[in-house]
Amino acid sequence: MQKKNKRRTIDPLPETFATEEEAGEFWDIHSTMDYLEYLEPVNDVLQIQHRHFEVEIEEDVFDKLQQEAQAQQKPVPEVLDYLLRRALSIAP
Repeated sequence: MQKKNKRRTIDPLPETFATEEEAGEFWDIHSTMDYLEYLEPVNDVLQIQHRHFEVEIEEDVFDKLQQEAQAQQKPVPEVLDYLLRRALSIAP
């Protein structure tokens, strides 16, 4: 059995993107690993200000949380943060 040499074609990297959305669409379907020759090292230091976590909850709990957020006219994450801080006795 003969092995076929399959080389995939890599799209050229656009000089610029007209919008952030266009750039996002490009990088959604392309890997930076295919464009390593365009990458440049930087000396920037990132300061992470806030971290966000994903937690699984049951659907009925989320439904109640959405109802509460709508009643307070606040976003769900804000209401959830308040409820968790109150339940865990953590000051804001």
